[in-house]
Amino acid sequence: MTTAAQRTPAAGARRSWTPGQIVLTLLGAAVSLVFLAPLAWALSTSLKSETEAVEVPPHWLPRDWTGQAWTAVLETGNITDWLVNSLVVSVCVTAIVLVVSALAGYGFARTEFRGKNALLGVVMAGLMVSPAVLGVPLFTTVQQMGMVDTYWGMILPQCAPAAMVYILYKFFQGVPRELEEAAFIDGAGRWRVFLTIIVPLSRPSLAAVGIFTFISSWNNFLWPYMVTNNPDLMTMPNGIATVMNSYGIQWAQLMAGGLLAGLPLIVVFVFFQRQIVAGVAHTGLAGQ
Repeated sequence: MTTAAQRTPAAGARRSWTPGQIVLTLLGAAVSLVFLAPLAWALSTSLKSETEAVEVPPHWLPRDWTGQAWTAVLETGNITDWLVNSLVVSVCVTAIVLVVSALAGYGFARTEFRGKNALLGVVMAGLMVSPAVLGVPLFTTVQQMGMVDTYWGMILPQCAPAAMVYILYKFFQGVPRELEEAAFIDGAGRWRVFLTIIVPLSRPSLAAVGIFTFISSWNNFLWPYMVTNNPDLMTMPNGIATVMNSYGIQWAQLMAGGLLAGLPLIVVFVFFQRQIVAGVAHTGLAGQ
């Protein structure tokens, strides 16, 4: 007679994959390859000579491996200053956006005042306006304020986060009012409730908003390009583009510069991917 111990698989035994798991794994691998292919191609091209980089038909692996493109980018471009400028601008924009969007989102979600719906509609209308359309009036305003070729000229126009206000507004609407009412009964004021209850509860959403804002600011090319003429204040995307324009299109150098500009974002995603996923799950946008 077969005993129960014999019928039960060992604790450390691996279960066989189901057909559904196999299909999902293959599908995930295929999607991953689609997203990784451009990075692999950029890295491969950056390790080719300029002559080999423009050969037709192209080939994936270099025939002669060389780091000439990386050396040229590092020598001809002021990478250190561009990196520092990008960090300063992106960190300041992220900090301001977090403060502004959290206060605005909480105000719309929890306070009642005359004209609230109209004002919320005006803020949401910002989602329908392309940033490129606002380039000329924003530049005119910044120029009249004397902020051309300054950090503040690059930072402040990026701090009107309609999308981020909406994300936190939807999250704050989902926070139980009973928590705030209990704090009000204990004598806490509105600011204390916001700082000690709402902000700790909204950490996942705040993390997602901060990461998305940092990535968007780091990748912003158009506005810093419009408002900055000083090479010492250029950000990474602008600096790399300037080097490419000065020496013509050198494809190997272009790929090397693009990888240098994108490397900090890859590091941010690797270390904060859990916060990104958790933040999206807690923003309240899943059912929208």
